[in-house]
Amino acid sequence: MPQLSRRFQTLPPYPLSDVPAIKRDLRARGVDVIDLGTGDADLAPPPATVTALQQAVCDPANSRYPFQLGLVQFREEIASWMGGRFGLTVDPMKEIALLIGSKEGIYHLPFAFLEPGDATIIPDPGYQAYLGGTVLSGGEPHLVPLRPEHDFLVPFWELPEDVVRRARILYLNYPNNPTAAIAPREYLERAVEWCREHDVILAYDNAYSEIAYDGYLPPSILEIPGASEVAIEFHSLSKTYNMTGWRVGWAVGNPELVAAVTRVKTFADTGVPFSIQHAGIAALRSHAEWVPANVATFQSRRDAAWEAFRAAGFDLPKPAASMYLWVPLPAGVESEPWARRVLLEQGVAVLPGKSLGAGGEGFFRVALTTSEDRLREGAERIARMV
Repeated sequence: MPQLSRRFQTLPPYPLSDVPAIKRDLRARGVDVIDLGTGDADLAPPPATVTALQQAVCDPANSRYPFQLGLVQFREEIASWMGGRFGLTVDPMKEIALLIGSKEGIYHLPFAFLEPGDATIIPDPGYQAYLGGTVLSGGEPHLVPLRPEHDFLVPFWELPEDVVRRARILYLNYPNNPTAAIAPREYLERAVEWCREHDVILAYDNAYSEIAYDGYLPPSILEIPGASEVAIEFHSLSKTYNMTGWRVGWAVGNPELVAAVTRVKTFADTGVPFSIQHAGIAALRSHAEWVPANVATFQSRRDAAWEAFRAAGFDLPKPAASMYLWVPLPAGVESEPWARRVLLEQGVAVLPGKSLGAGGEGFFRVALTTSEDRLREGAERIARMV
């Protein structure tokens, strides 16, 4: 057997890869496991998407290769939605890439732009696709801790000069996973200006743009003046429409960046299945009448979980967006062994902050992916550990 590559060996283990087996074993022994760890809601997608998929799979034409072009109608629907939601004018053919979920587009971006020694600026904790794409494409990740004193924003203005000189991509994700932080417009303006000044690509992960509360409406980075020169934004139908397993999203932005991602993808996949694209069209068309009620469900869960964890003794802000709570642990408590004890002793699964990067130590993530009653009960069980 040939030796594993150095790049591969530098990858960290994927977060809690053994936890599904532990949960399965606990359930087999009759333990009532409450899963607050996985960002995969127990809610149904829009009925229109299911109907569209059922109809599409019955058409033999939809069983053919979609290639990267895909359905022009889907591209046009995305462009129309971006216009209605963010006020943007988007060329559906030149400024959109169809993705098998936003994760694969985020992962593939570095393959087009990184040379050995080039750096990417990655939030820590953060989505593991940022790190994986960087390492496996030969780049060097520079992890920036997300801390409360910076409101969990990436302080790119504090980066060392040698890192700035080698930087090629800055990853930002607001509303943020896992911290649930949001970014003020002035911060986004500063980020765009910084990327323009230093010739850095701004990769903006906007997967949670539609899950926001109390009147807050997350922006697109492309609304910021000058962003069209340096930015590519990633969207997903997974969270907004409860379609995590359907694997469909898109990248939008600077046409040269979009073209580069598309070219990499031609060597990696053959496009989003036509039937899924038809479902994507139906999802976007259902936005106005369907999404508000779905978000209201998440908001009710947020309120219930926030109140329950506060009552359990945890001090945390009420998030304005995303589907997570980012909960601080008592001083000196390490998140991974604590989370494992909570699972084994209380039957509650949460995501320890360190599993998403060393910068997440001292916190754990709660996903609003189950009912209010289960969230409350989970908090009550966890309180026994504190």
